[in-house]
Amino acid sequence: MRTIHIVLNAHLDPVWLWPWTAGVDECLNTCYTMCNTLDRHPDIIFTRGEAWVYEQVRRHDPALFRRIKAHIRAGRWSVVGGWWIQPDCNLPGLENMHRQIELGRAWFKKHLGRFPRIGYNVDSFGHTAALPDVMAAHGQDSYVFMRPMAHEATLPARVFRWRGRPGGKVVNTFRIPHGYCTIVPPTLEHVAGSLEGLPDGVTHTMSFLGVGDHGGGPNEHIIRWVRENQNAIPGARLVFSSPEKFFRALAPQVKHLPLVTGELQMHAIGCYTTHRPVKLGVRRAENHLAQAREALARAQPAERKAAAPALQAAWENLCFNSFHDTLGGSCTPSAAKAADDQLAGAKAAAETILSETFRRSVHALPPDRRQRMVFANYTAAKFSGFVEHEPWLEWTHWKPDWCLLDERGRLVPHQLIEPETLMPDTMRVLFPLDLTPGALGTVRIARNLTGKTAALKGAAPDFTLTVAADGRGTLRTPDGADCPLPELRLIEDKSDTWSHGLDRFAGPQLDHAHWDEPELIERGPLRQLWRLTGRIGASRLCADWRRYRGQNFYELRLRVTWHEHHRLLRLSWAPGAAITSREDGIPGGGLPRASDGRELPLRDRSLLRLADHTRAGVVAPEVFAVSGDEREVHLTLLRSCPFAHHDPRILPPKLEHYAWQDQGEHTFLFRYFPAGKVTAGELDRHALHLQQPPVAADLTRGMPHRPFKDQPGWPE
Repeated sequence: MRTIHIVLNAHLDPVWLWPWTAGVDECLNTCYTMCNTLDRHPDIIFTRGEAWVYEQVRRHDPALFRRIKAHIRAGRWSVVGGWWIQPDCNLPGLENMHRQIELGRAWFKKHLGRFPRIGYNVDSFGHTAALPDVMAAHGQDSYVFMRPMAHEATLPARVFRWRGRPGGKVVNTFRIPHGYCTIVPPTLEHVAGSLEGLPDGVTHTMSFLGVGDHGGGPNEHIIRWVRENQNAIPGARLVFSSPEKFFRALAPQVKHLPLVTGELQMHAIGCYTTHRPVKLGVRRAENHLAQAREALARAQPAERKAAAPALQAAWENLCFNSFHDTLGGSCTPSAAKAADDQLAGAKAAAETILSETFRRSVHALPPDRRQRMVFANYTAAKFSGFVEHEPWLEWTHWKPDWCLLDERGRLVPHQLIEPETLMPDTMRVLFPLDLTPGALGTVRIARNLTGKTAALKGAAPDFTLTVAADGRGTLRTPDGADCPLPELRLIEDKSDTWSHGLDRFAGPQLDHAHWDEPELIERGPLRQLWRLTGRIGASRLCADWRRYRGQNFYELRLRVTWHEHHRLLRLSWAPGAAITSREDGIPGGGLPRASDGRELPLRDRSLLRLADHTRAGVVAPEVFAVSGDEREVHLTLLRSCPFAHHDPRILPPKLEHYAWQDQGEHTFLFRYFPAGKVTAGELDRHALHLQQPPVAADLTRGMPHRPFKDQPGWPE
């Protein structure tokens, strides 16, 4: 006899086709209704996860919260998940994922005296291979998910042991059949589907019942139907239960479960590429919070204590907006705008903490007669590269005999580059900097009265750029080493917001980049820059290609003014030899993947192993999707679709009144490493410091006076 554990639940998206405030209303409505339902039916159990949901009840309706706690103590209300929210499980960073669980665990232990060991993300659009290790680190040994479903990914069984990488931690995992809720009355076919794919020797499964996707839960019809059909499926019985009871019953049969290794994809590939602002908002808030954490780790205990409430609030804000329909870009335009605003607040809070902590150290430095630029490396890796800064010089132009000095009075090579503004008296300076983790570095502005020049290390940054009419081109160093120029391609894409039913974007190419003649903008001792301007489709392009002294990469700053509908922009790179294998960045590291054309989530970089036994790589920290074949690696930059369009809804011929995603200006930064000996660790380090560069401050303490414009003899 097999047991079908009936899980009565109310799946609740706090943000989707409604704003987060409507999500609060539905938290309160659903929990109130379920307390009443439990009071009427002493034999049923209700299942609910997510600390954010419980926190809304605690804040808005303390009496209702007390009722929930009473049902929990009675074993009638099952707490699962234990995370802050059900996040997107591909795009958040590793610390974000840990914080999801840490925030949830702290909340549940404080307010309910317990922390569930069952991870529960029933609606998330795929699951990174990093998750089993993350859950295991917090004592969670079981997991419940639904997507990808059976028609999207073949798995050896409905319930299995899952690990992300060989040798990694294992969690017992259950894939929900058919659906996590029942928006129509339940049927025997729906429930019996939970028996499909059970491994031999396993006699327990789960079927999820409950009305709606916007709260709801089991109604009287569902409860009555379960009772009436308790023995209607031959060889099985239906029991009111919970995920807790299911995994407890499964424990003696775990030895029969097959082992699955790797990520769990494919569902909703469009969600890697829709609504770029929210993805950038999450990524940038993550990076500022990481730097704030590193800065505070070196601060006084009183500073850490003072910053703790603001950090907590920023992390709660960030974790909430990592929700799968928010970060996945599948919510309404107004809900997406609210998320953008909230994420800007989280980033600003982190930036404020970082600035205050850093500047307390900076302004405690001894006085100096010279104007200084002070930098700090708040990462766990040594910074060794180039920085740009615009010191304020009291309307004075940088003079030919000015120089930079390090802490030991040695000349620092520098190069004047384009400033950010078009003001007549602003300037920007580029120079090399080396900083160990947590270190402060000081560079002084002085006059060079000796006539000496700073020592230059490494090969000169000179290169040439050629581009053909078809958008193809070459980057070439003076010694004749070539690097193929990546190609921009405009691809037709008429899929819905999620790109349901697709595992790749295979539409026809509609256009390529049309470039003007390259223009040499910078040619100095530290950096050379070629600028390309042009168009693709109805969109404008500006590509700055840069090479730095002594560095083994080309840097691309690409600005796109995007005006397309039902199209996507792809940046494709053929490194020069066949790609035999690819390792893409995921949260916390890299994952080997087949170059089989599938669209997959990307974090930071991709390392390519080539047929000639060399390696090439691309760092792309603000791109979130990758695909490729044996010849090229493809980065999906932008995709234009209407907000929240779901098949099979047929779109009207004109949608000028409606919001299309990602219209307007976007800027991307890439580093391309031609075929050579680049490593995954090197790519990860570049990605880290592009996103968490040294923090800078200007310091004039100790200067005898502030000069007039172009005052002779200044600086000393």
